[in-house]
Amino acid sequence: MAGRCARPLQTVDTEFTADSVEWCPLEGYRHLLACGTYQLRRPDSGCGSQSGSKGGLEVEEPHVRLGRLYLYSFNEDNSTSSLDEVQRRDTAAILDMKWCHIPVAGSALLGLADASGSIQLLRLGGSQESSSLLQPVSSITLNEQCLALSLDWSTGKSGRASDQSLKIISSNSKGQLHFLMVNEAGSGLQHMASWQAHHFEAWIAAFNYWQTEVVYSGGDDGLLKGWDTRMPATSIFTSKRHSLGVCSIQSSPHREHILATGSYDEHVLLWDTRNMKQPWADTPVQGGVWRLKWHPFHHHLLLAACMHSGFRVLSCQKATEEKQEVVVLTSHTLPNSLVYGADWSWLLVRSLQPIPSFSFPLGDMGARLADWAHGLKVVSTSPAASLQAVTDDDGEGHARSQRSVKPKPSLLDRKSGSQSHTAAKIYDCSFYPEGINFDISLLATCSFYDHVLHLWKWEAS
Repeated sequence: MAGRCARPLQTVDTEFTADSVEWCPLEGYRHLLACGTYQLRRPDSGCGSQSGSKGGLEVEEPHVRLGRLYLYSFNEDNSTSSLDEVQRRDTAAILDMKWCHIPVAGSALLGLADASGSIQLLRLGGSQESSSLLQPVSSITLNEQCLALSLDWSTGKSGRASDQSLKIISSNSKGQLHFLMVNEAGSGLQHMASWQAHHFEAWIAAFNYWQTEVVYSGGDDGLLKGWDTRMPATSIFTSKRHSLGVCSIQSSPHREHILATGSYDEHVLLWDTRNMKQPWADTPVQGGVWRLKWHPFHHHLLLAACMHSGFRVLSCQKATEEKQEVVVLTSHTLPNSLVYGADWSWLLVRSLQPIPSFSFPLGDMGARLADWAHGLKVVSTSPAASLQAVTDDDGEGHARSQRSVKPKPSLLDRKSGSQSHTAAKIYDCSFYPEGINFDISLLATCSFYDHVLHLWKWEAS
């Protein structure tokens, strides 16, 4: 598994500093990528001074936290770019966001945690004319005096029971956790409980996807804690194993009892949730770990956003199966930037020799692995369409850079193309049995300071 690399496909200038990036996990919408931004702006000096006078004393006005939500489409029909902007919405600064893993009332829902202390829900399209646009449907302000720092949905594990309640856990800058319920229509948020979890900022909160009454939290006090939402007053465990603030947590959606955590101490820890006294794997990554994401199909791959050290791809296969060390497959540092956001695409890339439409065999893995070719093309995630696209680079291996472009609100409503199948495709993995080994994935990262969204192809070198 060693020797893997990430090749840049595209960079997009997000104008504001970018800190959150999320690919939509829902079938039919997996070409959509959301990016959230956070910009601290000093009070405008153009309409008066930056400070006011109060009782003869100069009083500095507070900074303003601005945000913008971008929605991009991975566009198979554009020969000059892989991502097209389809929407932008100005908001309060965005600290975190997550797509719900299941459709709610037939629609995709995106949750935002913002600098106004609120959790917002946005629905993807309410009509055919706006099917590619995110529309706000609900918002709840949990604490106006602080920032909402993170959120997680209870829906991360596949095979969720249809009668299981839809829940959100959120954390804020005063160390509190907030437990919310979402109604079946996805149009209402109900506050269920709040409690003090940490002495300082609660950077992260996350569900145990296999037992959704249990949530985890990490704080700037360096503590990792577990909670039962039915009795949230007292933690069910407290770990001091991280030496600095805990800022990333994700339960494995594939294997029960596996939990990944990351910290400003620059270590990724893997835990067995049945025994939280000590982690069974400890991997240094040379950067504060702001986000961790398990691959949606490769159960052992873990993506880490490591701030000033860029991003890492970790293989946890030997660690989970044989209790050996985690292997760092890819280390990619981006100069003059802090990588805060990272996510795997739910679209998987396979290179193929030319074949007739719809004739791809599900078996015969040996023949498939022998048929690698250059370039990428796309098959739409829509069950009714068979779409393809252009190659992923300029023919010379160079990534393309673009500034934000005007929205194209019809990108979600693409019609099936008439092109014949050629060198390669991107498949929605829901068409294939679990365990099929695709060796190329798309991922996205975003970063502070350079305000850039990066699109990458990750593959064996």
